[in-house]
Amino acid sequence: MNKVEEAKEILKELQVPVKQQADLCCFVLLAMADIKEQDEWSDATNSWIRIHDVIAYTKENYGVTYTENSRETFRKQAMHHFRNAAFIEDNGKATNSPNYRYRLTDEMLSLIRSYGTAYWESEKQKFLQSHETLIDLYASKRTMRKMPVRINGENFTFSPGKHNELQKAIIEEFAPRFAPNSECLYVGDTTEKDLVKNVAKLQELGFAITLHDKMPDVVLYSEEKNWLYFIESVTSVGPMEPKRIKEIEEMTAGVTAGKIYVTAFLDFKTFKKFSEMLAWETEVWIADMPDHMIHLNGDKFLGPRK
Repeated sequence: MNKVEEAKEILKELQVPVKQQADLCCFVLLAMADIKEQDEWSDATNSWIRIHDVIAYTKENYGVTYTENSRETFRKQAMHHFRNAAFIEDNGKATNSPNYRYRLTDEMLSLIRSYGTAYWESEKQKFLQSHETLIDLYASKRTMRKMPVRINGENFTFSPGKHNELQKAIIEEFAPRFAPNSECLYVGDTTEKDLVKNVAKLQELGFAITLHDKMPDVVLYSEEKNWLYFIESVTSVGPMEPKRIKEIEEMTAGVTAGKIYVTAFLDFKTFKKFSEMLAWETEVWIADMPDHMIHLNGDKFLGPRK
């Protein structure tokens, strides 16, 4: 058997669904273990790698090319299932971070190193017997890294990462100070895109609900003032620049409520990096200095402009 067939055999014996025995999933296992055609499974390792590295490894060592835009397929078909099955773990960074990595769990590494030896059968049985416990263990590690947040009086969790850390601050620190009694109509998460999305209310206000990536990071609504706050959580990209305002204006052409545009930053240093790009008649909030705001115009403080 060649290495792809052996990888398929390992996955089959671990009782994964047929879809997760596909060649793509086999290449993930081989790349994660750093096993080339001539290597022994006993040489397997579990260094941290990205999906990009899996694609490059497969092309270089197995002559099979996957395009860079197939990363989402790798994530959905292999990584997601392997992580839920405790075959692999992630390093807890935000999924959109360039530092996001996966590796084989120590238990999985130990198991596949025994493949092709006299110990495989007993190691496999041991792994399968403790599998549920392993799934719970790795799931709880992921949950521990998540950040609890209360939105509209309900409990949610954000996945780890600076972008979500800032979104949590917007909801817990900005909203009570500058948008009191407002309701959060929309907030995304770096892994669960639409964490909160009150479609009915957004449509009632006149929104044209389009693609997720057009939505601002956080949308708050004050019924009392009939104001909408469009807030971008900026750690590396996407401040309220003129082009962004235009996109939101197009999406909210049917909205009659007052519109307030806010760019939120974690610290002053990040604000300075983006300060020249920011549109006039927008607001700036910095989580490090939660009681203050910077208003990019002098005629009015924190209110919609006609």
